[in-house]
Order: sequence, then structure tokens, then C-alpha cells
Amino acid sequence: REAFDKLKYKAITGGLTFNPNITKPVIAAVNGFAFGGGFELALGADLIIAAEHAVFSLPEPLVGRVPTEGGVHRLVRQIPYRIAMEILFTYKRMSAQEGLELGFVNKVVPLDQLMIEAEKMANTIMGGSPLAIRAIKQMANDGLEMTLRKAFATTFPLYGKFSQSQDFIEGPKAFSEKRKPVWKGV
Repeated sequence: REAFDKLKYKAITGGLTFNPNITKPVIAAVNGFAFGGGFELALGADLIIAAEHAVFSLPEPLVGRVPTEGGVHRLVRQIPYRIAMEILFTYKRMSAQEGLELGFVNKVVPLDQLMIEAEKMANTIMGGSPLAIRAIKQMANDGLEMTLRKAFATTFPLYGKFSQSQDFIEGPKAFSEKRKPVWKGV
């Protein structure tokens, strides 16, 4: 039964709403309505780029349900608590612009620029060392569950591991030689 529930969960969410094993940045490009699970899926991404006409909501209470794919937990961590609770209790619909103002949307763009902007963001991220990007994501996600003191303490072991990589050497070398780095990811 437990194995079936895990498979069913992954089939519904693609494993994105809570998968600590995703080490690469996830960008959600939202076009249209992101209601219920769609909004929860977007909240599970690292970055959200929304088309101007996008609308977000967690309307589950209207049908006697609760958001079970992380919407409650992520929303209260990503925007002020009382605002999140108002959204959750009243199943408020929010425009892409409101999402930007609240801070859960990174950028709002015209529809014809949505995928272009998402790709541009991905390309910018790919300009950095894959190991550094992975370490940053791990530190940010792990740090959410710790005190600030503990989070700082976990930085140094990760940094020590990273400092032994080829990418750690390549970055400053490329900078001093005034060229783009050639990342190895090792």
C-alpha cells in the first residue's frame, strides 16, 4: 500500500512538490490558471516566471479539500504569514502582478515572452558553476529547516567539499585570464 501511495503521489505531482533530491534549479513558467495542484507545483519550483494573465489560487476549501501538495507549507514560508493565511482561508485569486508584489513570483512578462524569459533565466543560471549552483540550492533548502547558527555551521563542510573541485579552481583562473569559465561539474 505504501509503495502504491508513493507511486500515485509521484504520478500526480511529477515528484516536484517535495523532492529534496532535485539538485538542479527548477523554473516554473506559468501561463494561465495555476489553481490547486498547479499553484502548489509552481510553489515547489525555485523560480516562478508568470505570463501577465496568469492567475494563482488554492481553492480547495470550496470543494471540502485542503492543499496537500505543499501549498500551505510553502506559501507561509514564502510570503508574510497573515497574508498567506488570508489567501488560504479565502481561496483568493491572485494575478501574476499580485504574486510579484507578494514575492512568490520572480517576473511577470507578456505571454509571447514567457518561454523566452524562462530560457534566458536558465541560461544565466547555467553560466555559473554547476557545483556552486547545486551547493547554493542545497544550502538554501537545508537552511530553511535550521536555526541560522546551524545553517551557517553546515556551510563550511559543503564549502570544503566544493573547494576541492576543478570548478573551484577554474572560476578564479578564468576571471584573471578575462575569459568565460569552462565548467566541468567536478
